[in-house]
Amino acid sequence: MSVKVEKTENKNEVKLEFTIEAKIFDEGIKKVFDKNAKYFNIPGFRKGKAPMNIVEKYYGDEIFYEDAFNEVVPKIYDDAIKSEKLDVVSKPQIDIKQMGKGKELIFTAVVALKPEVKLGKYKGISLEKTEYKVTDKDIDEEINKMAERNSRMITVSDRPAKKGDITVIDFVGSVDGVEFEGGKAENHELELGSNTFIPGFEDQIVGMKTEEVKDIKVKFPDEYFSKDLAGKDAVFKVTLHEIKTKELPKIDDEFAKDVSEFDTLKELKADVKSKKEKQNEERAKAELEEKAVRAVAEKSEVDIPTGMVELEIDNMEKDMDRRLSYQGVTLDQYLKMLGKSKADYRKESEMPAKESLKLRLVLEAVCKDASLEASDKEVEDKIKELATSYGRKEEDLKNNEDLVASVKENIKSEKAIKLIVDNAKVTVVAEKEEKKEETKKTTTKKETKKASDKKEDKKEKKTTKK
Repeated sequence: MSVKVEKTENKNEVKLEFTIEAKIFDEGIKKVFDKNAKYFNIPGFRKGKAPMNIVEKYYGDEIFYEDAFNEVVPKIYDDAIKSEKLDVVSKPQIDIKQMGKGKELIFTAVVALKPEVKLGKYKGISLEKTEYKVTDKDIDEEINKMAERNSRMITVSDRPAKKGDITVIDFVGSVDGVEFEGGKAENHELELGSNTFIPGFEDQIVGMKTEEVKDIKVKFPDEYFSKDLAGKDAVFKVTLHEIKTKELPKIDDEFAKDVSEFDTLKELKADVKSKKEKQNEERAKAELEEKAVRAVAEKSEVDIPTGMVELEIDNMEKDMDRRLSYQGVTLDQYLKMLGKSKADYRKESEMPAKESLKLRLVLEAVCKDASLEASDKEVEDKIKELATSYGRKEEDLKNNEDLVASVKENIKSEKAIKLIVDNAKVTVVAEKEEKKEETKKTTTKKETKKASDKKEDKKEKKTTKK
């Protein structure tokens, strides 16, 4: 077997040309046949009993070529990458030149290599650290949230429904007098003002009384995920069965005893303040670290290969699919709901992927320039921590080479970030009031989304939801 390595006209890219002896490829074909022989049903032979030459004659010699390639090549490819000491950061682009029984297997593999970073200044950079103060208003808002979490629902029958109420409704949706799939439900709980239904639906329930029946007219948004309903007028026949509202507990010493280990409201507020101060400090530290890495990245130059970006997008895609699976949704289903294609998703992910890769490469360059390493003890301690967190055996994690390598890189990255921050000229600035309000709005949106996600996890999802 021989391997030739040559640079391509593209920067940070090489082409490897492999020539593998015919004997090795033929052995691969035999292995593939042995694994799959039981599936072949050839006339005149019992299933799985036809010899290899008969199967090849019946289906054609090339039937085993692709599987034989996948049987033989991976180890040879990996060994060549290690032998040539290539730091590959992309999937190989394979081009088969010759493949056949009794012939040498000849193919090329074009791969991207990790690019060099022209590292900018990383010591003595100027940074601003935001100082977040805890106000009485912040404490009261947190106490009010605790009261919300400890509220109880009571049924009301002496007034019409209003925003903020939880209503129990039946509804049947139709377009041009014809019911559509997913537009029907019984005893469905809907919080008025939650904006979980199409625009205008919840507003028209406001003012309805218990057991009232009403036709609600709405129009599906033009960008609605269901193409059959997008932009169409619809009528929902709604029956309101129940109106429920939250009854909040009185906020006093008794409330403090009920919701915490403290005997007085004053003690509870002091604890809330202490926790918020800690959260604010952690937030300020995280923001400062992110600013530090981005500041160094802006001063650095790196030409990231397309193949490396594509691989990063692949990983982002897998991670997104995994996180969505916890909500019972696949990435394909999620994109369909948004009216987007996989190509759209990958295009939108291109810039975040490039930014993420640049930050990672810059941190690696800082580690190299400053000779930062992860000690065996640091790695061992981190693995011990992971084993405890995930309920795994420490020995199993130590035997996972990819995990150990990842732990080492994370430790080195943390050291690099600390080095940059410790050597920076840091100016402390107070949080701007308008930014504080913006942060609260963002937090509220996140909380609303969490609540919405919980509703999405119920046994069925209505097409009337956004």
